[in-house]
Amino acid sequence: MKTALIGYGKMGRLLETRLLEKGHTVLAAVDPFYKGVINPGAHDPGADKKGPFTSPSGVTVYASLKDALDEGAPGKNLKDVDVVLEFTKPDSAPENLLFLAEKKIPVVTGTTGWFAWLPEISRVVDTEGSSMLWSSNFSLGVNIFYRIAEYAAKLFDPFPEYDVAGMETHHNKKADSPSGTAKTLVDRVIARMSRKKKAVYQMLERPPEADEIHYASVRAGSVPGIHSLLFDSAADTVEITHTARSREGFAAGAVLAAEWLMAKKRTGVFTVEDVMAELLPWN
Repeated sequence: MKTALIGYGKMGRLLETRLLEKGHTVLAAVDPFYKGVINPGAHDPGADKKGPFTSPSGVTVYASLKDALDEGAPGKNLKDVDVVLEFTKPDSAPENLLFLAEKKIPVVTGTTGWFAWLPEISRVVDTEGSSMLWSSNFSLGVNIFYRIAEYAAKLFDPFPEYDVAGMETHHNKKADSPSGTAKTLVDRVIARMSRKKKAVYQMLERPPEADEIHYASVRAGSVPGIHSLLFDSAADTVEITHTARSREGFAAGAVLAAEWLMAKKRTGVFTVEDVMAELLPWN
């Protein structure tokens, strides 16, 4: 696959490494903060430049999607890519995804916190005949963890003496709280339990209602991501936890999703659930 990256920070460079390991090419990247493009300091010798820059690995990095499309050199232009991988921030993702949909450029996005825009972006993707695959978490381990949690929820549902709660922990640079993974996890648990109807993510200054799941968030240090779900009674506790050791699992899953999307040149809006359904046909 010929690819481009939107977001060229730690995650973008992990995606680049994984793509190259799998034999794909990275033609370009877009990141307005690369080398201080947006707010360069006066001491920066490149303060008057908007790019493009060339990364140490040889990738051309543009300041904007428009620059990458209109000013990209042949072979290093968004017009030349098969699929874009977008891992940015909640405030920039909607604009990025709408731009790509309008230009009919397929995209895999792992950004979270923008899902209020999903209906509008999906409409544009379908109208333009483009393709988008999104997920709150591309990790294969997490997506298997979801299924374990669903099964556990179904098993515990008939026993009201077991309450349900959970907590997630992420690094202190994460832009959204709770995580998209936490929301997906809790939604899937509620769907399997007749006695739980809603989630509470904020701090509680009262006892939770019987039909609520309280799911808390912690932001600290450099934690890649920990998600726990517990079923607690007076007699015992059953806890299941997924712990990410690094972001490499997310990168591997996102590249796998891009390969799935391009394998049959699919059009429309998809999620990692579509990928997993093919990988786990018995699910």
